[in-house]
Amino acid sequence: MDKNLEISLLFDFYGQMLSSTQQEAVSLYYNDDLSLKETADILSMSRQGVRDALERAKKSLYTFEENLRLCERFSNTQQGLLSIIEMADKLKKTDDEKVKKLGEDIKKTAQSLYEQEV
Repeated sequence: MDKNLEISLLFDFYGQMLSSTQQEAVSLYYNDDLSLKETADILSMSRQGVRDALERAKKSLYTFEENLRLCERFSNTQQGLLSIIEMADKLKKTDDEKVKKLGEDIKKTAQSLYEQEV
């Protein structure tokens, strides 16, 4: 996974656990794709100050994930739901109407859960 995308994903899960300065720096730099200088100008900080805040934030985000594993669980759940949807599609291709209906119901439920998570 691209490092910037990974940080943005971790920020979605754990951003509220960072200091307000770190939250603003990560949001501007990673989510809004601003440069260090642009971020520093907006936050009225030095470029080095922004870089330090980003490094501390990244370290914290990785530590949170290492301990809590919320992103990993989320990803595993998404992959599991996609697998269930694929299996339900296979069930729908049978000649047995009860099995076909069951496949449709399973697919609807799995899709609903998948869409709630995204």
